Amino acid sequence: MLIMDIPFPDIDPVAVSVGPLAVRWYSLGYIVGLLYLWWFVRREARKPGAPLSPAHMDDFLTWGTLGVILGGRLGYVLFYNFPRYVEDPIAIFRLWDGGMSFHGGLIGSVLALYLFCRRNKIDFLRFGDIVAVAAPVGLFAVRCANFINGELWGRPTDVAWAMRFPSDPLGLPRHPSQLYEAFGEGVLLLAILLILYYRTSLKKVAPGVIAGVFFAGYGTVRFLVEFVREPDAHLGLMAGLISRGQLLTLPMFVAAALLIHAGLRRQSTRA
Repeated sequence: MLIMDIPFPDIDPVAVSVGPLAVRWYSLGYIVGLLYLWWFVRREARKPGAPLSPAHMDDFLTWGTLGVILGGRLGYVLFYNFPRYVEDPIAIFRLWDGGMSFHGGLIGSVLALYLFCRRNKIDFLRFGDIVAVAAPVGLFAVRCANFINGELWGRPTDVAWAMRFPSDPLGLPRHPSQLYEAFGEGVLLLAILLILYYRTSLKKVAPGVIAGVFFAGYGTVRFLVEFVREPDAHLGLMAGLISRGQLLTLPMFVAAALLIHAGLRRQSTRA
């Protein structure tokens, strides 16, 4: 059977280059996500009854950035390639070689959010809801950057929209799984959270529920896409069935249930 596939777009992974300085699309993905988060939270903080002030968000941007970067890097080291970094610990600091974990970045950002809220006496659940609404924009930008880099591609397939990625040594037509995640984790999840946030308002939705929906929504998309995403070559599938990404995603459903339960319980107590 003749398999037709879509040519992979030839986009330079370097977005801007000035002399020896090169800014990659991947880095811009994180920058876009963090700047949007800063803008969105500051805007919401100006509204009556907001759980924080715009100045709080100016301070939290540093906390959040460190949480995402440090958590993402340590998560990759611990979850995906620990033996390699045990042999070469200095490689942990070579961020330019790549290697970031969403789940690690999530843990780091949640920890930064919790500590910041505790220090500044801010409602953790309500602040978390606002952050959750903005998060899909960064996810969309980073997944698009993954696609431009030709990395994290999917498993071999014969679907009409299959692509051959230059970084694939086998040169097989594959699922563009990065785009699946960009749509599911970014566009679709953002639409759901915005509807939940604006059509009901935070005053009507129990605090923590929106953050819980984010956890559940991301977890669902990631778990499903992993079925067509190529697992890391050095990890493969556990018992031939589940990937490392799916295994790390399972606790997100528990976290979602805890957040929603905590919010509904607080709301019922105050009713």
